[in-house]
Amino acid sequence: MTGITYQDQQRITRLCVRCALLFMQYGGESAVVVDLTKRLGVALGVNGVECGLSFNAVTLTTIYQGRCITTVRNTVHQGINVSILVQIQQIVMQAEATRQQNHAVSVSLIGQIETAFDQMDRTTYPNALMALFVGLSCACFAYLNGGGLAISAITLVAGFVAMRMRLYLSAHHFNPFVVVIITAFVATLLGAFAYFFKLGDNADIAVAASVLLLVPSFPIINSLSDILKGYINMGVGRWMFATMLTLSACVGIVIALILLQIPHWGL
Repeated sequence: MTGITYQDQQRITRLCVRCALLFMQYGGESAVVVDLTKRLGVALGVNGVECGLSFNAVTLTTIYQGRCITTVRNTVHQGINVSILVQIQQIVMQAEATRQQNHAVSVSLIGQIETAFDQMDRTTYPNALMALFVGLSCACFAYLNGGGLAISAITLVAGFVAMRMRLYLSAHHFNPFVVVIITAFVATLLGAFAYFFKLGDNADIAVAASVLLLVPSFPIINSLSDILKGYINMGVGRWMFATMLTLSACVGIVIALILLQIPHWGL
């Protein structure tokens, strides 16, 4: 088609903001969010896209022949899901490839992209399987740091139960900081069984390794990347969120240690 109607521009705006929201919700970098929304909007036929990000909102404007449509949407963190991030990038590349082949924007292309977003694969691994591998990773860390088989087994059970608890509470929409406090408490409580059952000489390892699943590594990496690339507000927001998660984990650990009267812990 030769031009874009106001209704078509509205659809393009919704697609661009949907792209940005999904990418932010599942842990994407701010620079990539802005880049993908601009590329998608241009591929669908608008003259330009301006995207402003804050920690919990997206402000997006599409521009076509001097006509602007601006929308602001709230975003909620959904956890890391790299599969969805890859699918979004593939959808944008699909739009660009179709536009290069046809050299014109069509209503059918906008409809294809809408369908692609609707049909995204959102399946995840079963919670039990995810918790099992998290427990195994904690147990491997305990073993590599000098823990015996008994210490590793205790760590495996503690990590498994703690991860199941975290997934259960998150699925019921508890505050993320409360989730981390409870998870850290449960992990420390179970890891401390090595103290009371006299399982080996390195019971501290089980207690310390059981809470490694709570280390917010991905948010910290994203926050540093955002700051270095000029997205200061996003970087600071993500950094503070990761810091509060770390402090929440410390609160849960300390509560368990005080309750169990364990004077010290650590590797």
